[in-house]
Amino acid sequence: MVETTHLRPDHQISRVIKGGWQLAGDHGEVDRGAAVRDMEAFLDAGITTFDCADIYVGVEEMIGDFITDVRQRRGDVVADQIRVHTKLVPDLGRLDDLRADEVEAIIDRSLARLRIERLHLVQFYWWDLGIGNAVGSLEVLKRCQEKGKVAHLGVNNWDSDEIETFVEAGFDICSAQVQYSILDRRPVHGLADWAGRRNMQLLCYGTLAGGFLTASWLGKPDPGFAFQNRSLVKYRLIIDEFGTWDHFQTLLSTLKAVGDRHGVSLSAVATRWVLDQPSVAAAIIGARYARHLPQTLDVFGFKLDDDDWARIGGVIDAAKGPVGPVYGLERDRSGRHGRIMKYNLNTRPDDQRLGAPRD
Repeated sequence: MVETTHLRPDHQISRVIKGGWQLAGDHGEVDRGAAVRDMEAFLDAGITTFDCADIYVGVEEMIGDFITDVRQRRGDVVADQIRVHTKLVPDLGRLDDLRADEVEAIIDRSLARLRIERLHLVQFYWWDLGIGNAVGSLEVLKRCQEKGKVAHLGVNNWDSDEIETFVEAGFDICSAQVQYSILDRRPVHGLADWAGRRNMQLLCYGTLAGGFLTASWLGKPDPGFAFQNRSLVKYRLIIDEFGTWDHFQTLLSTLKAVGDRHGVSLSAVATRWVLDQPSVAAAIIGARYARHLPQTLDVFGFKLDDDDWARIGGVIDAAKGPVGPVYGLERDRSGRHGRIMKYNLNTRPDDQRLGAPRD
């Protein structure tokens, strides 16, 4: 049975969330019709929560099609089980002059795309807190809550120091979406404990490191960085922070050995490890289609024992990193992690949704 938890008393989620990033651009060809149809299989299996973003091209619309179809065929009771976590990520190039009406227009656009009356969770991110008025933009989202457009607020890719500013300003932040995996344990260095004290939980992406934490990479030679998929470059850089390619292979071998003991995949072990960390509410898994569903559900069929924790811990203890705050490497726009990021994805030439013309 799929485990569930509550971010707030009225907001229950599945502890595995179906991710949407891989349905957007830069991840290869997507069969849109099949992706929408297969969402129902996840729902029926108990994975009721779906992650997307304003900047994931076409994904909010896909989920909107899915919800509308389920509501028409199966009624409100089934459709209302679905929880959608979207994001609001203003372009880096607009942070210094972003208007309040533009922020609300992004919310209105997400509502229109998803075809729901209220956004269940909006996860806010601001590329550089030294530019513009991030608190003012979050105030707009708070007003959207008061208008009934938004139910709950979360944040993305910040450590406790950044989130503290907004908590002290009186915002009820129920979740922080951060990269967290057995390869990238930066949230354990302060954020997880801090979140626990602040009635905030972690929603974790990168749990399988873009597919590197799967059996398909076990025993394979180091591929370098010759990937067309930017996601693979991102996580290959994290492997470099973790240690050598040989040490990464040791990790995969260890996860496989643990998985073999329990009759599950090494990916299930990697996901279970994250779910069992303090303050973690859920892991976001980027399964595009239902054919990946049985393997995804394996994570709920076993528990790690003391021997498992010891074997995995020995490999982790020998790793060199990553070190530093959550998203610290990626936030350095001149560094090798930051240089592969795309910072201006919200405005497209055919998208005129941002309020009135500027003076």
